[in-house]
Amino acid sequence: MGKQDTLRIDGRDVAIDAERNLLELVRKAGIELPTFCYHSDLSIYGACRLCLVDIEGRGIQSACSTPPEPGMRLRTNTGELREIRRTTLELLLANHDGSCPTCIKSADCKLQALARRMGVDKVRFKAPTRPAPLDESSPALVRDPNKCVLCGDCVRVCNEIQGVGAIDFAYRGSQAAVVPAFGKQLGDVECVNCGQCAAFCPTGALAPRSETAAIWQALDDPRKKVVAQIAPAVRVALGEAFDQPAASQTTGRIVAALKAIGFDAVYDTSFTADLTVIEEGTEFLQRKVNGGILPQFTSCCPAWVKYAEQYYPDLLPNLSTCKSPQQMFGSLARQVLPRILDTAPEDLVVVSIMPCTAKKYEAQRSEFSQDGRRDVDAVMTTQELARMIQEAGLDFSSLEPESLDMPFGFHTGAGVIFGNSGGVSEAVLRFAVEKITGKPAGQVDFHEVRGEGGLREASLTVDGTEVRIAIVHGLANAKLVADQVRAGTAPYDLIEVMTCPGGCISGAGQPVAHNGHTRQDRARSLYEADKSLPLHRSQDNPFIDRCYQEHLGAVGGTVAHRLLHTHYHGRKRLESEALPLSEGNGDGKIQVKVCAGTACFLRGSQKLLHALLGYVEEHSLQNMVDVRANFCSEQCAAGPTVIIGDKVLQHCTLERVRDVLDAELANHQ
Repeated sequence: MGKQDTLRIDGRDVAIDAERNLLELVRKAGIELPTFCYHSDLSIYGACRLCLVDIEGRGIQSACSTPPEPGMRLRTNTGELREIRRTTLELLLANHDGSCPTCIKSADCKLQALARRMGVDKVRFKAPTRPAPLDESSPALVRDPNKCVLCGDCVRVCNEIQGVGAIDFAYRGSQAAVVPAFGKQLGDVECVNCGQCAAFCPTGALAPRSETAAIWQALDDPRKKVVAQIAPAVRVALGEAFDQPAASQTTGRIVAALKAIGFDAVYDTSFTADLTVIEEGTEFLQRKVNGGILPQFTSCCPAWVKYAEQYYPDLLPNLSTCKSPQQMFGSLARQVLPRILDTAPEDLVVVSIMPCTAKKYEAQRSEFSQDGRRDVDAVMTTQELARMIQEAGLDFSSLEPESLDMPFGFHTGAGVIFGNSGGVSEAVLRFAVEKITGKPAGQVDFHEVRGEGGLREASLTVDGTEVRIAIVHGLANAKLVADQVRAGTAPYDLIEVMTCPGGCISGAGQPVAHNGHTRQDRARSLYEADKSLPLHRSQDNPFIDRCYQEHLGAVGGTVAHRLLHTHYHGRKRLESEALPLSEGNGDGKIQVKVCAGTACFLRGSQKLLHALLGYVEEHSLQNMVDVRANFCSEQCAAGPTVIIGDKVLQHCTLERVRDVLDAELANHQ
C-alpha cells in the first residue's frame, strides 16, 4: 500500500482501509479512545466530546465525526486532551444520580468505568437538586432520567434500527432530556418493549425490569412447585456474566444452578420451539397449498407482534396464529405438569428465562391467561438469572452439570437455532421439505437463510414447488417488507421477523457485550449446538409425538388450536386523551373525535380532519363543536373513523360527518 494511504497516529503510521472515521482507525491501532455516543450500528452523533484527538494544523476534533485523510498527523493522549476528558466526565457525574452501588448497571456502567480510567476521583461541580421521578410504567423496562447522560444512543437505536421513535430529545440547554412522546411514561406510548434502548444505554438510565423478587418469594413458599424453561439464546450468553468466553455452552450448569436455588424442575423452551415448527409449518403449508393468506409472517417475537398491531393492523391476518414457544410452554405446562409434579394447578409457578425484555410484556397479555391465571407467571432475563446465581452465592464455573427434566427437556437442533435470525425459517424448511416431498430429506442445513444482513432473501424449489422467503431483523427493515406486503408487491411466501439485531442472541436481557464479535460468537455456538445433537428436525422429536398422542390430538386440531394458537388485534399506539384542536375547553360542546392513527391516516383521516375544522370555522360553530384528534379508535380496518358523541362512524366522509353533526346540533339546541 502506498505512503499516501496512511496517516500518523501518536508517531506510528497506520494504513487507511475502509474505516469511516478516525475513531475506527485509532482503535485499529490498538488505542481505545473513550466514547459514550459512538456505536458502529448507529449514525454518528458526536455529542459526548470524549473521543477528541489533536490533528496537526487543525486543532482538537472529535474522532468519530472526522473522516481519515492520507498524511494526517494526530495525537490521542496529550495533557490538554486528558484534561478536557476529565472535565467532561466531571460534568456528566455532577448531573448524574450517584447511587452507583445499588444501580442495576453498576458492573457494566461506561460512566463508572471511564471515571476510573481517566482518574476522576472528585467532582468539582455542584449537582442539580431537581430529581426526576422514576418511570416504572412499562412491564419490560425501567427508565431513570436521573442517570441519563444525553448520549442519544437510545434515541438513535429506537429510530434507526427499530423505526419506532418511542423516545426522543425534548427541551433545550440545561433542561434537555430524553423522554417519551408528549411527556408520557414509557408504558403509555408506542414502545414495543424490545429493550434495545436499554441494551445500548451506557448507564443505568434504561434497564430491564426485574422480576427476581417475585421469583424468590415463590421459591420460598413450600406450597409452590416452581418450574423454569430456558430459551436457546440464554445458554450461549450466561457464561459471559461469569467471565467465561463468549458463547460458552452452559446448559448443564444452568440446570444445576436453578436446582440449587430451589427450582423443582427445569425444562427447555427448545421443546416448544419444536412444537412451534410443527404447528407453524403445518399452517404455512395449508396456506400455500389451499390458497390461504400469504405471505405468512412468523409470530414468535412479541415486539414484532406489538409493532404489527400498532402500525399494520390490516396485515394481522398474515401473521401466524401460533403462540410463541414461551407461551406454548406456559399453556402446555398448565395442562400437563400439575399431574406430573403432583401439585394443585394453582400451586404451579411457571418461570421463563429469556434473552428478551419483550417476553415480560408478552407474558402479561390477556390472551395468554386462563381463568385469570397467567400461563407464564414470571419472566427473567439472562442478566437477572446471573444476579440470582450470584445472590445465592454459587460458584457457577465449578458447578457439576445436570440434565434437563423430561418430557419437556428433550429437543432437536431445529428448536435450538430459533435463537438466531433465520433460525425459525430454517427449522420450518426442515419440516416443510419433508412434508412436500413425502420422504425424509437428506439436507438439514439451509445456508440460504443464514447470514447477518438485516433483510435477506432466499428462494428454494422443492419437488417443483417454489418457496420464497424473507428474513428480517430490526423493525425498520420489517417496515420495508410490510409496506411491500400492504402494496401487494411482496414476492414472498414466508417472512421471518425478529426485532433484535441478529435475533434473540442479541436480546436486551443478555449480558452487555464488550466487543463487536459477541453476536457472531453466540450465533455460531447455536449452530454448533445443533450439530452436536442427534436429531435436527422437529418432527423427529419422539416426545413431541407423545405429546400429541397424550395431550394435543391432531396437529392443528381443536385441542392443539386451543392450547397453542391465539389471535391478535389492532391496538393504540399512544394511551392518551384526544388532542383538542378547537378553541375553549370543550365543556358543553358536541365532541367530535377524528382518528389520527396510522391506519386511518393512510385512509385519509388527516384530510378529513382539516376539512372538518374548515367546516366548523366557516359556519361559526366553534362555541358548539369541540374537534379533537384521537390517536386510535381501534377500528383500524374500517377507517377513517370519526366519533360524534356516542356515534362511531366508519369509512367516513366529510358529507357523512356533516349530516350526523348537523343532526346532533339540531338536537343540542
